[in-house]
Amino acid sequence: MSAAGGNRAIVAALAANLGIAVTKFAAYALTHSSSMLAESIHSLADSGNQLLLLVGGRRAQRAATPEHPFGYGRERYVFAFIVSVVLFSVGGLFALYEGFHKLQHPEPIDSWKWVPVLVLVVAIGLESYSFRTAIHESNEVRGSLGWRAFIRRAKAPELPVVLLEDFAALIGLVLALFGVGLTLITDDGTWDGLGTIAIGVLLVCVAVVLAVETKSLLLGEAATPDAVRRIEAALVADPSVRRVIHMKTLHLGPEELLVAAKIAVAPTDSAVEVAAAIDAAEARVREAEPIARVIYLEPDIDRAGAPAPAVPPTT
Repeated sequence: MSAAGGNRAIVAALAANLGIAVTKFAAYALTHSSSMLAESIHSLADSGNQLLLLVGGRRAQRAATPEHPFGYGRERYVFAFIVSVVLFSVGGLFALYEGFHKLQHPEPIDSWKWVPVLVLVVAIGLESYSFRTAIHESNEVRGSLGWRAFIRRAKAPELPVVLLEDFAALIGLVLALFGVGLTLITDDGTWDGLGTIAIGVLLVCVAVVLAVETKSLLLGEAATPDAVRRIEAALVADPSVRRVIHMKTLHLGPEELLVAAKIAVAPTDSAVEVAAAIDAAEARVREAEPIARVIYLEPDIDRAGAPAPAVPPTT
């Protein structure tokens, strides 16, 4: 995924959420609806999350240091994981608390009754724009992958995070509209509390999905199967490398891949020939998979193709 594509989706989501948060807080101040308060906090948390993603992307661009010789690419994973924590605590748990509190003390919406409905309808429009931008940017990189597979396999966390946040925001707005609408129709604040609880459950579930996926990235994921096949094909594209004995890959960041492989060379090759074969193999790998920035190749004798050693006669 290009960083520019991810940043466009983040900025669109940030602009939408800031505007939505302001209008929701104004509606809550006029109506004291718990659904509106939960949605206001949700939009505020989403805005903070988008800022965290932008900060993570900037910090990940720092050059490698002796203390961090492989660079700071995983900063993007760290900040994406923090996003899931913020969404779980500030968004989900707060909404659950507010919803249960509203159930214990239900209150109808007595003033400015239809203001929250208008605000929620406008918010759905703004959130739909943000979600459309995230879908457009994702379509350019996900290829033939389905949405579920894209969320699970994407090595760059920004687009999956924004997609899930925008999806949760749209569903949350519908739930808030449901709670507020029924409260206005029935004059029973219980519906407002139930809508708020539903929003909390939704945010907690999305936060857990995000945490699981970003935790996997933090632990270190291998290259995709297609990338592994391209790297292996590049290594053996010249007869100087007879085969790949074994290989391991690791994402140091979304656009940085470490490749470590043991390759088989002919037993008759000189040290100069082996060194030339390794240099050429590294160049082929970088051409086939440009994000393979760090490559370690260990040559070994191709014992599988070598004649068996002579066994001394027994006496």
